[in-house]
Amino acid sequence: MSLTKSERTIIMSMWSKISTQAIPLALRPRSANYSQTKTYFPHFDLHPGSAQLRVHGSRVLAAVGDAVKSIDNIAGALSKLSELHAYVLRVDPVNFKLLSHCLLVTVASHFPADFTADAHAAWDKFLSIVSNVLTKKYR
Repeated sequence: MSLTKSERTIIMSMWSKISTQAIPLALRPRSANYSQTKTYFPHFDLHPGSAQLRVHGSRVLAAVGDAVKSIDNIAGALSKLSELHAYVLRVDPVNFKLLSHCLLVTVASHFPADFTADAHAAWDKFLSIVSNVLTKKYR
């Protein structure tokens, strides 16, 4: 699966508008609604605005940003992160799909004017590629 030129353009143009504020908002419902993810962050203060959530959100934002910057080589950009999650952190791969869903909802809710049907399809495809790359080392 690869992105079309149009999809890459949509992702890159919308990415330039996304702020670090969106990621902690995306992680909050994930942590609250998906109790299995709490097992990876038992030491985190998961309350809105917590410093730990902001730091982790910044890391997630940076990783997604790396994927956007390397949109033609997402696998290369996220290879080390995939290894870290698979071999060291041993994160359940289902969590990447849950995170993708939360990011998709966050982008849609924060940028409704930009979130057209084409943008929705492009972001869904992009985040699916990111999830697939992050789970590749599990196979």
